Amino acid sequence: MQTLKFKTNINCGGCIKAVTPTLNREAGAGNWQVDTANPDKILTVNSDQLTASQVVQAVEDAGFHIQAA
Repeated sequence: MQTLKFKTNINCGGCIKAVTPTLNREAGAGNWQVDTANPDKILTVNSDQLTASQVVQAVEDAGFHIQAA
């Protein structure tokens, strides 16, 4: 299992709710989290299958900004 970390603009419960269906579909429920207390709003994804570019594409498709942490 690899751990991928990204800086995002997912900064509140509403944002998390908006991106949840996409990330659950791509990474699986329980395999990702967003640290909204961190100034960089760090998204952490644990996956054996996803690449960083796939995570970036999924989050951008959900309407959020993302970059490698």
